[in-house]
Amino acid sequence: MALAIFDLDNTLIAGDSDHSWGEFLCAEGLVDAQRFSHDNDRFYQDYQEGRLDIYAYLRFALAPLAGRSIEEVAKLQQQFMCDWVEPMLLPAAFELLDKHRNRGDELVIITASNTVVTGPIAERLGVATLMGCDTEIIGGKYTGQPIGVPSFQEGKVTRLHDWLSETGHSLKGAWFYSDSHNDLPLLERVDNPVATDPDPQLATIANDRGWPIISLR
Repeated sequence: MALAIFDLDNTLIAGDSDHSWGEFLCAEGLVDAQRFSHDNDRFYQDYQEGRLDIYAYLRFALAPLAGRSIEEVAKLQQQFMCDWVEPMLLPAAFELLDKHRNRGDELVIITASNTVVTGPIAERLGVATLMGCDTEIIGGKYTGQPIGVPSFQEGKVTRLHDWLSETGHSLKGAWFYSDSHNDLPLLERVDNPVATDPDPQLATIANDRGWPIISLR
């Protein structure tokens, strides 16, 4: 048995759930659409270019949740899943997950997107272990603030090693599937890195290093 670790956005799904959540909030009139959309796009471009300030982004992305109850947000999550996420699901991603599951591998999703957005997606994909950017809840309501180490770039390695220490799992023989050059810190630490529908930067690196390149699209 080995770990089969997966990035989520633009890897297991055909889109970026965090950015799409922002578009969903705009479409539902839950934020100032013009201003929020502009900032949402700007942060996404920063991510693509490898210069995202993850803490600034999380404060921005989580602010609309401030003061909302768990129950209220759950209704939004359900609507977002039905209207926005279902069209992003990829049959080949389910097949890949099943391939590792049938081999007895331990499935893990590790994503820089927050767990409010990604928790229901991981459940839909049938993956029980999710590491994402965590959100603060006090008294049954979201504060709009992030907590813990963000699972972004080197933070993915930190979060994974913490989990390994807690669970006793090992990285020996581990796989990691990702589309993004932001995930190089973790891709470089596993025995089986797989560039999955990679962005141009990661495609170049994967070709140079002889890493497998696959598509789930």
